[in-house]
Amino acid sequence: MRHAATALPAPAPSSRHDWHTIKTLLPYLWAWKGRVTFALACLLIAKLANIAVPLVFKDIIDAFTLPREQAFLLVPLGLLAAYGALRFSTALFTELREILFARVTQQAVRTIALQVFEHLHALSLRFHLERQTGGLTRDVERGTRSIGSLISYTLYSILPTLIEIALVLGILMVRYTWDFSLITFITLTTYVVFTIVVSNWRTHLRREVNELDSAANVRAVDSLINFETVKYFNNEAWERARYDEQLKKWETAQIKSQISLSWLNLGQSLIIAAGVSLMMWRAAEGVAAGRMTVGDIVLVNAFLIQLYMPLNHLGVLYREIRQALTDIERMFALLDTNREIRDAADARPLFPEAFAKAGPQPCTIEFEHVDFSYDPARQILFDISLKVGAGRTAAVVGASGSGKSTLARLLFRFYEVNSGSIKINGSDLRALQQVSLRSAIGIVPQDTVLFNDTIFYNIQYGRPAAPRAEVIAAARAAHIHEFIERLPDGYDTRVGERGLKLSGGEKQRVAIARALLKNPPILIFDEATSALDSKTEKAIQAELEQAAVGRTTLIIAHRLSTVMNADEILVLDAGRIVERGTHRALLDSNGLYARMWALQQEEETRQPTLQPA
Repeated sequence: MRHAATALPAPAPSSRHDWHTIKTLLPYLWAWKGRVTFALACLLIAKLANIAVPLVFKDIIDAFTLPREQAFLLVPLGLLAAYGALRFSTALFTELREILFARVTQQAVRTIALQVFEHLHALSLRFHLERQTGGLTRDVERGTRSIGSLISYTLYSILPTLIEIALVLGILMVRYTWDFSLITFITLTTYVVFTIVVSNWRTHLRREVNELDSAANVRAVDSLINFETVKYFNNEAWERARYDEQLKKWETAQIKSQISLSWLNLGQSLIIAAGVSLMMWRAAEGVAAGRMTVGDIVLVNAFLIQLYMPLNHLGVLYREIRQALTDIERMFALLDTNREIRDAADARPLFPEAFAKAGPQPCTIEFEHVDFSYDPARQILFDISLKVGAGRTAAVVGASGSGKSTLARLLFRFYEVNSGSIKINGSDLRALQQVSLRSAIGIVPQDTVLFNDTIFYNIQYGRPAAPRAEVIAAARAAHIHEFIERLPDGYDTRVGERGLKLSGGEKQRVAIARALLKNPPILIFDEATSALDSKTEKAIQAELEQAAVGRTTLIIAHRLSTVMNADEILVLDAGRIVERGTHRALLDSNGLYARMWALQQEEETRQPTLQPA
């Protein structure tokens, strides 16, 4: 049964403070504390060497103002060698820093990406039905990419610039009059404050661009996934118009963002130009007054160039850092998403380890007064009670929308019951470990979705460690081996996105083979043969009945001929069990089941008389 999903609000990035995001990220980096410490030491040494370069260059300039004989002796022997060594040291320790930090960055990205991936698989079916895959994958992609960007911008740009500013201010204060340091400090402070204020104002524009980018991606992915449906209804133009509508909104937001960036850059340039002009005027005045040498004016100019060159990009860096934090916080918001279905602290395995190794064990299934609703406004199941004995087969039949498939989802613990309980071997599902529970259940779902891989991979997915011989045996049992052998690539044939290269019946037989290969103690067949023709259905039905021997089996079916041999048949109507019994007993009672049987028999009788058009 399908249910209407109630959309959950997307995670609000503004709810997570930037410092909280950084605090969450730091432990992943500090796991490599030795490398981090060494990399920071290399950073400091590189900056010291970089600051020393203008100082040596000043002495070289001043040396050339000495008489020719003295300059000839001093410059070539010492200063030029020191100048070259410092230049090389700056590059050497900068690259050492990057080499050391490369593993830290990539390990952090890998660890976080793996945690997000694992957490997404641990979230409930409700979450995945209500979130759109395109936007979800884009959030994860941007978040993992932004970790490297954030580390790069902060460690390789912002932090070195701050260290350099501190060193330059100290040198100017010691070597020259106080006004040089004051002008530099005021210029830098004004620049930084202006950049932060304007960049913070621009943040909402960047977030709007991101939201619209994700929305456009969602529409594109959704349309491409449903390629066949688009073609069936000749709606390419409609899909193009919908996608373009989203792109227009993104275009408008992107233009606003770009215009605001241009105003930011203009303001920054004005502040820098004013500061440089004041500093050079004071230096030129000092040279004219004899308080400073030509080397001093070259030193001041070199310091200004070294400071303002990286500051020219401070606005871009700050914007990118804020953007990276926004992307990372969206990814961390996924990690904060509550797991609706969670193991209890004292959850235990369904079978003790010793019994689990012995193979499938007999299981009893009990539904006790179960009520359930996907949405509080619309209840699906009402006071459902049933028991399937160990090794027995129960079938659930009823009209579409009566709640049949919901029973399978609850048994698999995709959702929690509103009231009542579901037990296996007397243990409430909520007291069992989810991994143990689900490893004991094999299911052939109503809608079979396959991985975009080979047929062999999709069958072996039921038990990834199974040898090839067992995979082929499962394919034979599902009556698909002969079909596979006739394919040019055999079991190595790729099935395409969601298995679309196979017909509905072929996909269903792959799903049956996959479930049989899993070899679980509990089997659930949810309309397992609905996409098959009558001849193939009868052949597979015999195999399924043979596979069910010794296993506890729940069959959910619309076609009553597939459940005739079940030990007990339950008739569901509007979420309530209205009849139960064997096939013969239900026919004799002349109730809803008997009417459904008569209607289907009449349809099957008429079907052969239909002539093809």
